[in-house]
Amino acid sequence: MSMSPSVPLQEMIRAIRSARTQCEERGVIQRECAAIRAQFRQADNGGRSHNLAKLLYVHMLGYPAHFGQMECVRMIASSRYSEKRVGYLGAMMLLDEKQDASLLITNSIKNDLSHSNQYVQSLALCTLACMGSAEMCRDLAPEIDRLLRASNSYIKKKAALCAVHIVRKVHELGELFAPAARSLLSEKNHGVLHGAVVLITELCERSSESLERFRKTVPDLVQIMKGLVISGYSPEHDVAGISDPFLQVRLLRLLRILGRNNETASDAMNDLLAQVATNTDSTKTVGNAVLYETVLTVLDIKSESGLRVLAVNILGRFLLNNDRNIRYIAMTSLQKIVGTDHNAVQRHRGTIVDCLKDQDASVKRRALDLSLALVSASNIRSMMKELLLFLSSCPPELRSQAANGIFTAAERYAPSKRWHIDTILHVLITAGGDVRDETVPNLIQLITNTSELHCYTVHKLYRALLSDISQQSLVQVACWCIGEYGDLLLRGDCQEVEPMQVCEDDVLDALETVLQSHMSSTATRGFALTATMKLSTRITDNVDRIRSIVSIYGSCIDLELQQRAVEYNALFKKYDHMRYAKKDSTHFCCCGVILFCSVNSFAFNVILGFMLLLTITFVSAPTAPTVTVYEKDGVTLTIVCEKQSDSAMTVTLTGFNSSDCDVSSFTLQAAVPKSVQLHMKAPSGDSLPAGGAAKVTQVVLLNNPNKVRLQNRQMLFIYLVCRGSTVQETVQVDSFPGL
Repeated sequence: MSMSPSVPLQEMIRAIRSARTQCEERGVIQRECAAIRAQFRQADNGGRSHNLAKLLYVHMLGYPAHFGQMECVRMIASSRYSEKRVGYLGAMMLLDEKQDASLLITNSIKNDLSHSNQYVQSLALCTLACMGSAEMCRDLAPEIDRLLRASNSYIKKKAALCAVHIVRKVHELGELFAPAARSLLSEKNHGVLHGAVVLITELCERSSESLERFRKTVPDLVQIMKGLVISGYSPEHDVAGISDPFLQVRLLRLLRILGRNNETASDAMNDLLAQVATNTDSTKTVGNAVLYETVLTVLDIKSESGLRVLAVNILGRFLLNNDRNIRYIAMTSLQKIVGTDHNAVQRHRGTIVDCLKDQDASVKRRALDLSLALVSASNIRSMMKELLLFLSSCPPELRSQAANGIFTAAERYAPSKRWHIDTILHVLITAGGDVRDETVPNLIQLITNTSELHCYTVHKLYRALLSDISQQSLVQVACWCIGEYGDLLLRGDCQEVEPMQVCEDDVLDALETVLQSHMSSTATRGFALTATMKLSTRITDNVDRIRSIVSIYGSCIDLELQQRAVEYNALFKKYDHMRYAKKDSTHFCCCGVILFCSVNSFAFNVILGFMLLLTITFVSAPTAPTVTVYEKDGVTLTIVCEKQSDSAMTVTLTGFNSSDCDVSSFTLQAAVPKSVQLHMKAPSGDSLPAGGAAKVTQVVLLNNPNKVRLQNRQMLFIYLVCRGSTVQETVQVDSFPGL
């Protein structure tokens, strides 16, 4: 397609749009750009503005147009307004502060700022505000300050917005514009007022001195805002029945900054905010914009309690709006204040819960966050019903957040142990694959500490295991519980659940199904294998079947399960003649030996791999003494050593915090000679609450086959964070008695 270089801009646009392929479009643009270059090189070019306008259109399409930068500089220096206008437009589009050519227009801008034509001055102001570099701003700041004091409202409005750009580029120049900005508040022109408020907002956000200075203007700002609120219909500034909502929003933002953390300024604007909140029409989007800024201001300053309740009620009305964007910002705001105005937000709990059914994913996520934040001891039962209902149908991307939020709320506000267990089991059945890793050990700890519900729990978990073995967390807890309390399951006399006759073969069938299922992870199989082994002390007729099941995994391809099976087979061979079934709630006896099942260490095998968790010691072993090895700033570390054999020992480290400061990131490490084998199990936690509210324990297994003397050859390293400071300590342990 051929085209003359002198065609008008409209024809060039028509030719580009009619191109059938991108290649054809590029050809049109390349020919036109070549013609424009040729005309730029001509000394006397009458169509300069015409050619530059075409080049700017090419730039808007994404094609290279940098060769027109110098032409922009030349046209800005022209005395003709038509060329100067296109030149400034080109400078704003093709130049930025990183281009050397931008420095060439500084003098032209300075001259045009003093031009007698207000429209030429406006072009210079707009260009400086758009792409002025820090050097240009420093050079031209006095000119802008002069124009802020001009009599022409049109120029003052442009100068105020240009001053905002200068303050953002060179912060220290803010003091230059402060006096003029203060005087602009007495202007009647809305455009000038808008520019002045934007400039003052920028100054206050960047300087504490300016903030204190402009707090004195709060009464003036309040009067301006009142004038807008009570003024009648004004066609020039009215938008959907609201008088100049853009200026109202800017004034409210500035009042929010001035009233923050200042009671005097806040008191001066309380009445105004109440008036705006009650008189603004909420049926239109523009009115909601003003109301939203009003709410943010009320919640951010030191406002009266009644006014804060009014603000929360406005957000509650936003939740009923058909516009999802308005519902979203309402819940975002409520989320920020639910901690400080909990009771006021609680009044809208029903509406918030209804938003869980919203089709929009972002609204649903915000509703979930807010619903979890509203859970309290007084509404735990009703809120949990809604959250569990939501969990059963929520999108996959929200399931993990919902499950973990329910766990946290249940742990904090559970009305009873049984309710707590039922709730967690319900979540595991519904979304067991989306819960966090610590869920399993936490639930095991809860079950262990609730002895009166052992029978009830083992029956419920057994039924859940028969129904579904795909939820790994649920299966792990069920296997552990069956291994610990399988005799209660076999007894079948639990009055709290529907009667169910269970025989030994049924229980072993269930565990064997878990072991053989392709859905079971290595950790889950480890739970099932250990549960099967523990049942050998609880049943009498199927010990040979248990031995057979365990022996199969002695040649398992998975090393963890293989090691477990080999160790259990060794127990069968060496101590089988000492087996009896007496047990209590914390351990069971096998072969005259106590097989301690530490809940913490056992449960953490999901994180650490299925390690040996059965520590063997004689029933009559004496209680080991507790030795304090570290004590400083309220943090105490003790050790208890229990000898397992001539060369093996279990060392229990216990951390305790009696200070008034919470300790976080509490970590213990140990170093021993290379000839000694050391294995540190997972700790029970990593934080020590103040006042001794909880302890952290960690079990260390030591094996010294060569009987090396350990005096002064073992170290403990302690890491913790207290009051924001990291503490690192090294403790030398003189000896581990008996090793």
